Amino acid sequence: MKFIKYPFMTEKATMYVDDSNKLQFIVDINAAKAQIVRELEKIYDVKVADVNTMITSKGKKKAIITFTTKGTASKLASQFGIY
Repeated sequence: MKFIKYPFMTEKATMYVDDSNKLQFIVDINAAKAQIVRELEKIYDVKVADVNTMITSKGKKKAIITFTTKGTASKLASQFGIY
């Protein structure tokens, strides 16, 4: 099952990339944190340090991913063409 739907970039999310090595994704509403971590590590070959999730006011689930290796967030964002 595909849990990660798409990257979510706002002005605040861009600051997370620069300052905290974090990226935000919209994920499946039923996805557990462990499932999100496994999928990210498998697809993008990265190491995830932490995952925080929340439900947005629009009813979507957003995951804020913190990476272990410095610069990983900006590298992935540039691969996505959003940074």
